[in-house]
Amino acid sequence: MPNGKPAGVRCIQLTDDNRCKLFGKPERPAVCVRLRPLQEMCRDSAEEALAWLAWMEAETGYGDY
Repeated sequence: MPNGKPAGVRCIQLTDDNRCKLFGKPERPAVCVRLRPLQEMCRDSAEEALAWLAWMEAETGYGDY
Protein backbone atom coordinates (compact mmCIF):
# COMPACT_ATOMS: atom_id res chain seq x y z
CA MET A 1 0.00 0.00 0.00
CA PRO A 2 2.04 2.93 -1.30
CA ASN A 3 0.76 5.51 1.22
CA GLY A 4 0.69 3.16 4.20
CA LYS A 5 -2.13 1.07 5.61
CA PRO A 6 -4.72 2.88 7.70
CA ALA A 7 -5.76 1.21 10.95
CA GLY A 8 -8.55 -1.28 10.48
CA VAL A 9 -7.98 -1.67 6.75
CA ARG A 10 -7.07 -5.11 5.47
CA CYS A 11 -3.73 -5.23 3.68
CA ILE A 12 -4.19 -5.59 -0.07
CA GLN A 13 -1.37 -8.15 -0.11
CA LEU A 14 -3.28 -10.72 1.98
CA THR A 15 -4.73 -13.77 0.31
CA ASP A 16 -8.19 -15.11 1.21
CA ASP A 17 -6.54 -17.43 3.75
CA ASN A 18 -4.60 -14.51 5.31
CA ARG A 19 -1.20 -15.30 3.83
CA CYS A 20 1.11 -12.58 2.57
CA LYS A 21 1.49 -12.46 -1.20
CA LEU A 22 4.88 -10.74 -0.76
CA PHE A 23 6.37 -13.09 1.86
CA GLY A 24 9.99 -13.85 0.96
CA LYS A 25 10.05 -11.34 -1.88
CA PRO A 26 12.39 -8.34 -1.97
CA GLU A 27 9.51 -5.90 -2.46
CA ARG A 28 7.97 -6.85 0.90
CA PRO A 29 7.87 -3.71 3.09
CA ALA A 30 10.55 -3.44 5.78
CA VAL A 31 7.93 -3.06 8.52
CA CYS A 32 6.54 -6.48 7.57
CA VAL A 33 9.99 -8.07 7.36
CA ARG A 34 10.85 -6.81 10.88
CA LEU A 35 7.55 -7.94 12.41
CA ARG A 36 8.01 -10.82 14.85
CA PRO A 37 4.55 -11.99 15.92
CA LEU A 38 4.21 -13.13 19.52
CA GLN A 39 1.44 -15.19 21.11
CA GLU A 40 0.29 -11.95 22.79
CA MET A 41 -0.36 -10.55 19.30
CA CYS A 42 -1.79 -13.66 17.66
CA ARG A 43 -4.08 -14.70 20.53
CA ASP A 44 -6.40 -17.65 19.95
CA SER A 45 -8.27 -16.55 16.85
CA ALA A 46 -8.08 -14.19 13.90
CA GLU A 47 -10.76 -12.01 15.51
CA GLU A 48 -8.73 -11.67 18.73
CA ALA A 49 -5.56 -10.93 16.75
CA LEU A 50 -7.29 -8.20 14.74
CA ALA A 51 -8.72 -6.67 17.91
CA TRP A 52 -5.24 -6.62 19.47
CA LEU A 53 -3.74 -5.00 16.38
CA ALA A 54 -6.48 -2.35 16.34
CA TRP A 55 -5.78 -1.61 20.00
CA MET A 56 -2.02 -1.41 19.36
CA GLU A 57 -2.50 0.94 16.40
CA ALA A 58 -4.73 3.18 18.52
CA GLU A 59 -2.29 3.19 21.44
CA THR A 60 0.78 3.99 19.34
CA GLY A 61 -0.76 6.31 16.76
CA TYR A 62 0.22 3.99 13.92
CA GLY A 63 -2.39 3.90 11.24
CA ASP A 64 -3.10 7.64 11.58
CA TYR A 65 -2.62 8.92 8.05
